[in-house]
Amino acid sequence: MLLSVKDIRALYGKLEAVKGVSLEVNEGEIVTLLGANGAGKTTVLKNISGLKAPTSGEIWFAGKRIDRSRPAHIVRTGISQILEGQRVFRDMSVESNLTLGAYIRKDRERSKTDLEEVYRHFPRLKERKKQKAGSLSGGEQQMLAIGRALMSRPRLLLMDEPSIGLSPIMVNEITSIIKTVNRQGISVLIVEQNAAVALRLADRGYVMETGKIVLGAKRDELLNDERVKKAYLGR
Repeated sequence: MLLSVKDIRALYGKLEAVKGVSLEVNEGEIVTLLGANGAGKTTVLKNISGLKAPTSGEIWFAGKRIDRSRPAHIVRTGISQILEGQRVFRDMSVESNLTLGAYIRKDRERSKTDLEEVYRHFPRLKERKKQKAGSLSGGEQQMLAIGRALMSRPRLLLMDEPSIGLSPIMVNEITSIIKTVNRQGISVLIVEQNAAVALRLADRGYVMETGKIVLGAKRDELLNDERVKKAYLGR
């Protein structure tokens, strides 16, 4: 098992946003965390990446406990988070954004090779590498955010609403890239409101409501579950 989240709880202000959540991601899996706005999904991702410490519970990654670690240390262990909303450094060039993703690495020659690999994934970024990141379209900024995360050479990608605000064509392109990245051995944990997109990608999934996991199953089971159909797939 690559990631194990054990009974974590977390506050959002004075409210308990995460109420005893447990989940797992195995090596090579794509796992999705579904739920409505305010369910606590993003808080769970921030707990894993160290951006917000859980108030109790444990988080283990690759056999080591990380819930007491700083974000930079967690990145070094092999976890990289892509925040919601195409978060890029708008006044920096595309290439500067990408190289910033490798700031914790000491293998400079290998990072140059990885930069070329990112450009192979995202040829549009190579075409625009000297442009300011803020001049890119929303879909291109999402590509840049993914590319920057890949520059840290993660074993696990945490993705928060990767399809939000994108056109259907761009969503298809982003999902294709996620599948390609996963085939190269990177595990993925995706938070998504768009259940159809998430379940198109995932091997397994969890459904979260008001801070709790209420269902966990393989993709096909979730697709055929009447509660999921009604609440998330509009069927």
